[in-house]
Order: sequence, then C-alpha cells, then structure tokens
Amino acid sequence: MVERSAMAESLSNLSSAALNSQPSTFNKLCDIVAKLREPGGCPWDREQTHESLLPATIEEAYEVAEAARAKNDAHFREELGDLLLLVVMHAEIAREAGRFDINNVVDDVTEKLVRRHPHVFGKSDARDSGAVLKQWEAIKREEKRSDSHYLASLPRALPALMRAQKAQSKAARVNFDWTELRDVLAKVEEELGETKSAIASQDRQSLEDEIGDLLFAVVNLARKCKLDAESALQTATDKFVARFNRLEDELRARGKRLGDVDLAELDEIWNAIKKMTNERMRKDERSSND
Repeated sequence: MVERSAMAESLSNLSSAALNSQPSTFNKLCDIVAKLREPGGCPWDREQTHESLLPATIEEAYEVAEAARAKNDAHFREELGDLLLLVVMHAEIAREAGRFDINNVVDDVTEKLVRRHPHVFGKSDARDSGAVLKQWEAIKREEKRSDSHYLASLPRALPALMRAQKAQSKAARVNFDWTELRDVLAKVEEELGETKSAIASQDRQSLEDEIGDLLFAVVNLARKCKLDAESALQTATDKFVARFNRLEDELRARGKRLGDVDLAELDEIWNAIKKMTNERMRKDERSSND
C-alpha cells in the first residue's frame, strides 16, 4: 500500500484555499461562460450539454496537438485557450446542475498531482523516470479498486494507435515486454506472414484479426524504438498529403486533372517528387551539419 499520510501537509498547502485564488483572467473567463449560459445570454451556449460538446472537445484536443507539432506559439496559445474554454464550459454545465464546479475540478487535479508525486511531496525515494512511472501506476491502482485488473483504467475512447501503445507501455512497467529489439522485429515478421496467409484464405474475419495483430506489433516496434506511433503515422500522412498536393500541381501544369490520368503517369510523377524531396532533405541535413 502506498503511504499517503506523509504527504498530508503538502496536500493541505496546495488544496482549495490556495487554489481558489486563481488569476483574475481565469475568473473573468469563468464569469463570461456563466453569463453566456444565463437567461438572456447566448442561445447557442445555453443549448449545449456535455454530450453536444464532446465532438468539439475531441477536435480541440487534436488541434492543440497539431499546433504543438507546428511549433507556432501564437497558434498553440490560441488552441490551448479553445480547449480551456471547453473545460470551463463543461464545469459550468455541471455547476448549474449542482454536481460540481471548476474549483472542484482544480482541487481534484491538484490533490491527484500531490498524491501521485510522493517523491516530491512525501518520503518516496523514487528518482528516475522508470521508478516514478511504476510508482504512479501503483498509486493509481490503489485509488481505483473497483476493478482489480491492471489495464482496467485504459481508456477505450483513445485513438487505436495511441491506446495500443499505452497498453504496451503499461504492460512493460510490470515487466511484460520483449527484452531485445530483434524479438519485436521477429514478431512483426511473424504477424506479416500470418496476414499473408489470411489474405490467401479469403477469410475476412481472419484477415481483420491478423491485420489488427500486425498493426499492434508495428506499434510495439515504434515503442521499443522510443517513438510515438501516433506521431510517426501523423508525420507519414502529412508527407503523403504534401507529395500528393505536388502531384496534383504537376498534373495541372500539364493541363490534366486527377481521375483522368492512368497509374503509370501518376507513378512517374510521384517517383520524381519523391526523389526531389529526398534529395532536398539530404541537402538540408548536410547544411545543418556544416
């Protein structure tokens, strides 16, 4: 059992009394959201529910990620604000129903941070990242005793790649993991072979199962290479889109349109674009090393 009493003093110092003195700009935001939802406020805002705001909440979280990857501070700040607005809106809807308010939200996350960082606020001797993550998982399991299974807290709503990597990472923290990278590569090759067999069998259910296993194995390969599978696929998709846009531009320059050109010509343009971009990347790498 994780000892919590050692953190009591730190927790009390950071609890609601201290946190209720939020900056005036944050209070102003909360007041504006409350006014928008009051009688006589904005009809659209007054109609919103937790459920109706879910698509926007998910969309804004992705837009935050996109802005962070773009390294555009102004855009990043704007998107963080949009996401914060939705957090405040959800909290205001709950306050109106008498369930909780934004102060409860802030108190809860503050208490959680203190509780799950005994190496900072308590007497734990965990010091490296690996030990800290294992400690976090142990505390989290103690808190969530309603389901005794270790992976019970794995969110089903996560994107599939992200959920797969999170499941693998959590399993690795309790030593359920390949020790050598070559074993992970062998698993990818094994799953690819089984996928080929499923294709040959023309069994759709078997094919779906094997492609799923193959994707799971590739995600594990990314994890073992210390890469984020979701980000890696996002980068690959961005690269494909950029090249496809250039292919479309080249077709227009030739007086042609997508859909009117055969695969041979498309491949010719695509390969030329790929060669050009690869050469540019190598040139940029040489310049950065000079």
